[in-house]
Amino acid sequence: MEDLRVGNPPSGGTPPPVGGCGPRWAIIGIFLLMVVAALALGRSFLTPTVLAFLLALVFSPPRRTLERIGIGSALSAFLLTAVLLGLVAAAVVALAGPISQWAQDAQLIGQQIEWKLRDLRGVAEQVQEAARRLDELAAAGADGRAQRVVVEGPGVAGSLAVTAPGVAAQVLFTLLLLFFLLASGDMFYEKVVAAMPTFSDKRRAIRIARDVERKLSRYLFTITVINAGLGVAIGLAMWLVGMPNPLLLGVIAFLVNYIPYVGSVIGVATAAMVGLVSLPTAWDAALAAGLWFALTAVEGQLITPVFVGRNLRLNTVVVFLSVSFWAWLWSVVGMLVATPLLVTVRVFCEHVPSLEPIGTFLSARGAERPDAGEEDG
Repeated sequence: MEDLRVGNPPSGGTPPPVGGCGPRWAIIGIFLLMVVAALALGRSFLTPTVLAFLLALVFSPPRRTLERIGIGSALSAFLLTAVLLGLVAAAVVALAGPISQWAQDAQLIGQQIEWKLRDLRGVAEQVQEAARRLDELAAAGADGRAQRVVVEGPGVAGSLAVTAPGVAAQVLFTLLLLFFLLASGDMFYEKVVAAMPTFSDKRRAIRIARDVERKLSRYLFTITVINAGLGVAIGLAMWLVGMPNPLLLGVIAFLVNYIPYVGSVIGVATAAMVGLVSLPTAWDAALAAGLWFALTAVEGQLITPVFVGRNLRLNTVVVFLSVSFWAWLWSVVGMLVATPLLVTVRVFCEHVPSLEPIGTFLSARGAERPDAGEEDG
C-alpha cells in the first residue's frame, strides 16, 4: 500500500512521461500555419523583397568583378541595375502592344476559338439547340415579355489598367532595393561574420553565403542561356508554321520557361489559342502546339540535365509542389522564385550536418551528395 501513495510511483516501475511529443508537434503545426498566413498577407511587400534579395545574390559576382577593375560599389550597382531595368523595359515594349491588342479583342478571340473547336468536337446537336433557344428568345421579344439583361464588368483591358500601377510600383521597389543591396557591397557578410560567436561558425557562415551565391548565379545564368536558345528555336518554329508575331512568341517562350513544368503548359496553351485564332484550321493550331511541346520536351529532358550541374538538380516532385505552393501564395512571382528558393535551401542544408537529410530529400536521384570539386570550391 505504501507504493500507491500520492507522489510515489509503483515499486520497480518508472514515472509516467510528462507532456509527451504531442504538444510540441501541435505548437510546430500552429507556427507553420502562422508563417503561411503571414506570407500570404504580406505578399505585396514580401514578393518584391525576396525577388530583390535573390537578384542581389545573382549579381554579386559581377559586382565584385567590376570592383576588382576599379569601379566602386555604388557605380557597379547603378550599372547592373540599369542593365536589368533596360531588359525589363525592352520586354515590356515588346509585349505591351500585342498583349493590349489581345486584351481588347478577348471576346472576339474567344468566339473564334469556340467556332474553330466545333470542327474537333462535332457539336452539331449543340448548335441546333442554341439556334432553337435563340428562336424562342426572339419570339418572346416580339411579344414584349422579354427582359434585357446586361452584365457589366471591367473587362480584360480594364483589369490590366487597374493592376498595371501596382505591378509597376513593385518592379520599381525591387530595382531600388536591389540597387541598395548591391551598393552596400559585402556589408551583410560582414554583419553575419560579426554576429557569429566562434571562428568556426564565422567560416561556416561565409562558406554558406558564398556557396549559395555561386551556385545560384551559375544556375540562373545557365537557365537563362538555355531559355534564350529555346526562345529562338520556338520563334523560328512558329514562323515556319505561319503563326503571327513569332518574335513575341519566342519572348513568351523565354519568359515562361523559367517556371518549371507549368511554364511549358502555359506555352503550349498559348500556341494553341493563338493558332486557333490565326491559322486556317484547328489542325494547324494543333501542329503549332505540338511543335512547342516537342521543343520544350527536348530542352527539359536532354539539354537542361546536361548543362545544369548534377548537384544542382532537384527532386522533380518537390519542385512541382514548390511551384504550386508559391503560385498559390504569390501568383506569378511565386512561380518564378520557387526554384531559386529551393536551390538556396538545398545549398544551405549541405553545410549544416543536422539538415543534411533535408538536402538529400530535395536533391534529384543520383545527386544526393555534392561533387568533391563543388564542395571544395
